[in-house]
Amino acid sequence: MKPNIKNNEVAVFALGGLDEIGKNMYAVQFQDELIIIDAGIMFPEDYLLGIDYVIPNYSYLVENQEKIKGLFITHNHEDHIGGIPYLLKEVNVPIYANEISIEMIKSKLREHRLLKTTKLHVVKEDTIVKFRKLSIEFFRTTHSVADAFGICVKTPYGNIVQTGDFKFDFTPVGKPANLQKMARIGEEGVLLLLSDSTNAEVPGFTQSEKVVGESINNLVGNIKGRIIFASFASNLSRVQQAIQAAKNAGRKIAVFGRSMVNAIEVAQKLGYIDKKDSDIFINPNHLDRYKAEELMMLCTGSQGEPMAALSRIANGTHRQISIQPGDTVIFSSSPIPGNTTSVNRLINQLMEAGAEVIHGSVNNIHTSGHGAQEEMKLMLRLMKPNYFMPIHGEYRMLKIHAELAEKTGVKKDHIFVLDNGKIIAFDGQGARFAGEFDADDVYVDGSGIGDIGNIVLKDRKILSDSGLVTIVATIDPKNRKLLAGPDIISRGFVYMRESEDLIKEAQKVAYESIQHSFSYKQVNEYKMRSDLIEDLRNFFFEETERRPMILPVVLTAEE
Repeated sequence: MKPNIKNNEVAVFALGGLDEIGKNMYAVQFQDELIIIDAGIMFPEDYLLGIDYVIPNYSYLVENQEKIKGLFITHNHEDHIGGIPYLLKEVNVPIYANEISIEMIKSKLREHRLLKTTKLHVVKEDTIVKFRKLSIEFFRTTHSVADAFGICVKTPYGNIVQTGDFKFDFTPVGKPANLQKMARIGEEGVLLLLSDSTNAEVPGFTQSEKVVGESINNLVGNIKGRIIFASFASNLSRVQQAIQAAKNAGRKIAVFGRSMVNAIEVAQKLGYIDKKDSDIFINPNHLDRYKAEELMMLCTGSQGEPMAALSRIANGTHRQISIQPGDTVIFSSSPIPGNTTSVNRLINQLMEAGAEVIHGSVNNIHTSGHGAQEEMKLMLRLMKPNYFMPIHGEYRMLKIHAELAEKTGVKKDHIFVLDNGKIIAFDGQGARFAGEFDADDVYVDGSGIGDIGNIVLKDRKILSDSGLVTIVATIDPKNRKLLAGPDIISRGFVYMRESEDLIKEAQKVAYESIQHSFSYKQVNEYKMRSDLIEDLRNFFFEETERRPMILPVVLTAEE
């Protein structure tokens, strides 16, 4: 069913963020005005071989780009701003975000050479952005980044509120959430609440960031050797606490990882990290000038990303630092769903290299930036929505959050657990399903955006499982002669020096296949290649029970 939004209806939909963790992107549309909230990426699952990021399908926005009034950002985590460069390559839209998010976005746009063509607007909590029919205001929440906002879109039929990522931390690091403003928005009347569902399975309240700070300080103070502290670069409150703990312990700090370096530079520029602490930072090339107990290294890579600083340190490929006996690595984070295997692999590498590893799940050195069940209920009570739509979560999380909403008084038939691309429309009297659009995932790798389909991923899976066999032969099609070869090269299938008999037999099979192709009425190189693939695939499976990818290279020449 295609989109069917009537002229008198306010439509709400997600391009990403439903039935998944990441890729957050939501929209509110009324007549000729369309508001986008967030533009994130999702990190790929292990089976998405060679994929760097997963982003939403922007086709609907491209088709309706003349209606787009702006992209509004809740906070600067990658699953909320990581997709911005890819979106801007499809549609040119102005961006509204707080100061620190704008600085983070600028660095992304410079990298993609989009900064000069993009309009960026810094907003504060009391900013109101007005368009002819819709207006937008902000309210401060508490999250694991500085200055996280919820967003309220004022429509003819009431407020539509998107909470962003939030928790209720009554002893936060940084400014507290504005509960009074949330309550005021709720009193005005909330038509629809879209609320973060990440921790819907967790009962009670999320632990305060202040408790984590105390634990980090105690931990750092008791470690004797070098400390490698791994966290999200965007989690500035955690970075601040690590810096303070190092300062209290008399340690100097070296920073590794481009995103961590950028985050600290931005935080110092904007005053989130005290400029008085500048002398605590040292050149990463000068580590050998200090004793082990005088050093802390701040780095990226807490999610096991293969190219991040911590992974390169663990596998010995980092040019400035390697693991030494006596090092302690602190993971002040928990694995994002889908990253657990990568994180465990990294921990194993670090321990094999001689480091002691302390997980975020012990010693109170990590807490979530997302509210647990009681905080979700509190948000629902403050906003008192007529309709409710859980967002930012896998299906079970959305479902549990929907049940919590019902317990707090939202009518069951006013709760929508949706998929990306499905549209809910409001006309002031009620709500209805107004069709859907294509919201399939789009893959990004080094070759570009959206060039990677299922066939490419299937080929990569075959290559990773069974390897590649290349057959090279030179033929004279006119005289039906084999001039050179067939030569066989194995990559990732068998070790050729230890499989000489298998390779010789495969050469015989390839020779016979080519000779058989010469018996056709007309020599057809395409048919010859197809026969080679089929004959060698069958041979290798009979001999090894594996099916490598077969790549025939048939060159033509004349004697």
